[in-house]
Amino acid sequence: MALSKEEKTKVITDNKLSDKDTGSCEVQIALLTKRIQKLTTHMIANKHDYSSKRGMDILIARRKNLLSYLKSVDTDRYLALTKKLGLKAN
Repeated sequence: MALSKEEKTKVITDNKLSDKDTGSCEVQIALLTKRIQKLTTHMIANKHDYSSKRGMDILIARRKNLLSYLKSVDTDRYLALTKKLGLKAN
C-alpha cells in the first residue's frame, strides 16, 4: 500500500522543519504513520493477508525505533509530534 504522490507531498509539507526538509525524523515518522493507517484499513478488509501483516509489522518496528531515537535526542519535538499524529507517548 504505497502512498500516492499527493498524499506523500501533503504529509511532508505538514511535518517538515525547513523548506528543503524531506528526511528528518518527524517527516519519516509521519510518512510511516500514514502508511500504517492505510495498511490497517486494508487489514480490516483482508484478515488473511499475511504478507501485508508482516510488512505492517516491519513499518511499526521502524517507526518505534525512530520515535525512541527522537525521544532520546529531543523530548520536546517527540512530545509535539506524538500529539500532532495522535500517537501514544511513552
